[in-house]
Amino acid sequence: MTVTTVMPKSAFEDLHSNTQACLVDVRTPVEFDEIHADGARLIPLDQISVDRLRGEVGDIAGRRIYFICRSGQRASQAAKQLAAAGVDEVRVIIGGTIAWESEGLPVTRGRAAMSLERQVRIAAGSLVLLGVILSLTVHPWLIGLSAFVGAGLVFAGLTDTCGMGILLAKMPWNQRRGTGNPQACSI
Repeated sequence: MTVTTVMPKSAFEDLHSNTQACLVDVRTPVEFDEIHADGARLIPLDQISVDRLRGEVGDIAGRRIYFICRSGQRASQAAKQLAAAGVDEVRVIIGGTIAWESEGLPVTRGRAAMSLERQVRIAAGSLVLLGVILSLTVHPWLIGLSAFVGAGLVFAGLTDTCGMGILLAKMPWNQRRGTGNPQACSI
């Protein structure tokens, strides 16, 4: 299966004209609550599966599923995963929610939150700095902490997966307060 990419405006038009089309946001619940495309259904990337998709949107056979995240990276990962599992008609919105909003398409805003990408940069930078400081002040072998984080960043770049991002997405501050997902599948 191949994954198709589409511009936000084209996706928006299809979502309005095709009652079988569905928009799935794969960011963390807190990121989703901060801002999301109107009509998007939340299924965080770390929870994406064919069964979860069916549970959220119903029958997916022949149904066009659009994936969106902040900028497009996580949406691409989700779409590739589901396409490999045999889901037809998966599409990724180019530029994600950032592009969706910049094209003037409708969004729902909530309380501001720090993006997962920014959290990863802060955590990785802090661990590298800590490793350097500890190696200079406590024991030279503690430079291994910095090396470990550097190796993790190289791995993340090569594989397009980020273990630190997956871990941070599960942290309490990245979880939604309250229950349920009131968003409808179609716009």
